[in-house]
Amino acid sequence: MEKKRILIVDDDPDLVETVSMMLEAKGFVPILAYGGIEGLEKARKERPDLIVLDVMMPDKDGYAVCNELKKDAFFKEIPIILLTAIGDHITTTTYTLRGGMETLADDFFQKPVNTQSLVNRIDQLLKG
Repeated sequence: MEKKRILIVDDDPDLVETVSMMLEAKGFVPILAYGGIEGLEKARKERPDLIVLDVMMPDKDGYAVCNELKKDAFFKEIPIILLTAIGDHITTTTYTLRGGMETLADDFFQKPVNTQSLVNRIDQLLKG
């Protein structure tokens, strides 16, 4: 059975490394990116099975990356988990953002992230 590939996109290298190690320990293959633009490039090149995406990044935010990917037929069914430091207001996975923009993420985790819970959720999403 081929190992599932998980793209982790965050401008915090410590978080990327921590999540990467947890995923490897669970038998996943982590793909690492440290910004929104690099995340888009790696997503298109590597075709991951799931994407973990930070919301607040300096070059291109996670909402924009998520929405751009979900418009692509290939990524429409690929689960995307958004990580946010401002998650108190999140009650659903599709909600209105600034300027009426919506995001189509499959789940959200508030920072600081409990990496074990994140890995468990990744496992659930991939098992369908």
